[in-house]
Amino acid sequence: MKNIKNYFYLLSLMILSTGCASSSKSQSSAHQTKKPNIIYILADDLGYGDLSSYGQTKFTTPNIDALAESGMKFTQHYCGSAVCAPSRSSLMTGQHTGHTPIRGNKEIEGEGQVSLPASSFTVAELLKEEGYVTGAFGKWGLGFVNHEGDPNNQGFDEFFGYVCQAAAHRYYPEYIWHNDQKVFLEGNDWTNTVTYAPDVIQEATLDFIENNKDNTFFAYVPFILPHAELISPEDSILSKYKGKFPETAFTLDNKYTSDYGPDIQKHMYCSQEIPHAAFASMIHRLDTYVGQIVAKVEELGIADETIIMFASDNGPHAAGGADPEFFNSGGNLKGIKRDLYEGGVRTPFIIKWPGKVKAGATSEHVSAFWDIFPTFADIIGKGDHFETDGISFYPTMIGKGEQEEHPYLYWELNLRGGRQAVRLGDWKGVLYKVNSGKSHIELYNIVNDPEESTDVSKEHPDVVKEIEGIMNSARTNSEMFPLFTKKVK
Repeated sequence: MKNIKNYFYLLSLMILSTGCASSSKSQSSAHQTKKPNIIYILADDLGYGDLSSYGQTKFTTPNIDALAESGMKFTQHYCGSAVCAPSRSSLMTGQHTGHTPIRGNKEIEGEGQVSLPASSFTVAELLKEEGYVTGAFGKWGLGFVNHEGDPNNQGFDEFFGYVCQAAAHRYYPEYIWHNDQKVFLEGNDWTNTVTYAPDVIQEATLDFIENNKDNTFFAYVPFILPHAELISPEDSILSKYKGKFPETAFTLDNKYTSDYGPDIQKHMYCSQEIPHAAFASMIHRLDTYVGQIVAKVEELGIADETIIMFASDNGPHAAGGADPEFFNSGGNLKGIKRDLYEGGVRTPFIIKWPGKVKAGATSEHVSAFWDIFPTFADIIGKGDHFETDGISFYPTMIGKGEQEEHPYLYWELNLRGGRQAVRLGDWKGVLYKVNSGKSHIELYNIVNDPEESTDVSKEHPDVVKEIEGIMNSARTNSEMFPLFTKKVK
């Protein structure tokens, strides 16, 4: 690991923020491997409309746009859930939230969340079995250090970042983790904001790629940007957006101060005088990080043998001063984080694989996080000796073969009375306050009405009945994450 004092070079940030969109082709094919490297990048609370390639107009994301221009952009891809932990559990296990072990955000005492069980077979374990060197860099949130859900116990050779997703609410923590060791960040003591943790994590990500250029590797890169809190270093990136937008200060008595102490402080959002500028600068930084990763694989001459995927874990948040309505972060879709409407679960998704995935392609194939597992298995020729709710979209990626379609997609979320949703062909059924027994299934034609503006449940009782059956049958009971106490009525 390079000296963390060099926690990110501003010059590199600014050059890459404008330069990576037109980066060069792979320098050589000398490092050809039998199986491709895989880099899966996951943004945190990035909305469907937060990228300029998906319609954002108030700022641009040139590096992520360039990724889409050189690969395939999906327009009907869905995350695992509308909040962090279950979405990531779905991604790791290849199971939707009716089956995946972690179905909600639930803290354990101290630092960390409820653990992904040892019995889970993760996508990292799949790849590790096939000789991949595996690393995760960013936010984990599926079990703490030395618990069964520790990323090192779930198939990752190396982890660097926030093991606890609650700690990841703060961008200037006192420490982050490298495997089971704390890495203290210079100058950060819950009073001073000196070392911006995402910069340090990004440096570790680039080191991992460079150190494994001659190996076959899987890099899982779950950034914490642009999750709340809203804060950026006082640098030229933030300066670019100061004064650009109207601002209303977000004010809480949660300054970086030792008066609170780390156990409380890590759960709080700081005040922000310029929340719009801070938010835009955080996505700018995210875009720059993506540009750096693309530039690194090209610099190392391994671009042609490396798959890069980009997605977001759920819809946009409205915490810490964030304003998804102002930025149209949901891209005109209904709902935000914690909603099972389209705005809460539809995510940007981009794949680049030179020579395999057609550049500039757009796909309307309906896919979801639980498809990543079988798709990776198809990519490496592993077969299907595991349980999954997913369907490989490998044929769509490479434009060859017959693409199997989902009979339905299913989500559940055990908050605010229980929530369920089903995507059934052109239809979307949404049920809120499951436990009340009084709510009804809302029905939308998601193709004709992607904004879910008109409930047509009364006009299509047969479709509602079919979706009701799926909601009752597409799940197993979970004592840790119960959804409801009685059948849907």
